[in-house]
Amino acid sequence: MFLEERDMKRRHFLLATAGVLSAAVMMQSPASAADPEYTFKLHHFLSPKSPAQTQMLEPWAEAIEKDSDGRIEIEIYPSMSLGGAPPQLFRQVADGVVDIVWTVNGYTPGLFPRSEAFELPTVFTNDIAATNLAMREMYDEYLADEYEGVHLLFNHVHAGQAIHTAKKPVHSVEDTQGMKLRVPGPTGNAVVKAMGATPVTMPVPDLPQSLATSAVDGALIPWEIIPPLKLQDVTDYQIEGPDANRFGTTVFQVSMNKDKWDSLPADIQEIFNKNSDEEWLKKVAEVWRASDDKGIQIAVDAGNEHIVLTEEQMAGFNEALTPVVNAWIEEQGDDFDAKALVDTAKKTIEKHKQ
Repeated sequence: MFLEERDMKRRHFLLATAGVLSAAVMMQSPASAADPEYTFKLHHFLSPKSPAQTQMLEPWAEAIEKDSDGRIEIEIYPSMSLGGAPPQLFRQVADGVVDIVWTVNGYTPGLFPRSEAFELPTVFTNDIAATNLAMREMYDEYLADEYEGVHLLFNHVHAGQAIHTAKKPVHSVEDTQGMKLRVPGPTGNAVVKAMGATPVTMPVPDLPQSLATSAVDGALIPWEIIPPLKLQDVTDYQIEGPDANRFGTTVFQVSMNKDKWDSLPADIQEIFNKNSDEEWLKKVAEVWRASDDKGIQIAVDAGNEHIVLTEEQMAGFNEALTPVVNAWIEEQGDDFDAKALVDTAKKTIEKHKQ
């Protein structure tokens, strides 16, 4: 009897021990299963605290990782922490130095002439979402040829170029005469020249020092960049048109190396596509609009003057800037039908307006 009880207790102990060990294995299994099959390095030029990272790139990456059930991991490297300068980002992704980039098209002048159409004044006025959706709709027919070497995940624009000045208020084109204004790329050059000012091309991280040392008198850039660069400390005036109308915009891209994309199975590609769809483009627009609103509020709270031009004053700027569009069309020559592209861009943006 005693031996039977001892054997029974021993069996119970072994079963209980096996259960604990089994539970331990089960607890460890998810961690093993969560080890990603695909890891991507995403490189960009702004700080880790910028709205572009915290409100756009991080949520996008997290949604993709979640939908993949741990098969995908996206490591974000801000502030050019993988090396190089912002103008090198597109070449880095095209050459496979990094897997994914978020960058400004205009940092590599001449590579994206068709996409420039959406940056032009009077083409982009103030609707971020409509412009994002128009670029998506027109991509295959009009834009795809200039993205060789990469797989474009999505294009987007920001809230549009506004004028920031360090010392002088601006109410008319005449007020910009002789100024040196930082510009983001080729279309910005043309806009500033049409205003009678001198364009100075530089990556946005260089702007605060340039303003502080009077290397430039101001900049053509949206409000959202005010907080991360503390532009409220080196400017006095922020100028835009009525109803948030702006002087053109900037096109950005989030792209993956083409060979990397082609190597992925269809189900992984679909996860990226799902999280870069039209609903996402609308959300991106909301992020940039909210960031822009926050930026101008910070400047005003710091004592800067927010100048909103009258309809008549804005019409004066548009009159001066219309030749920019015409000149851009002429400059493209026979490479593609630039007038058709501009006309279609305007119509498609209008179609997508809420």
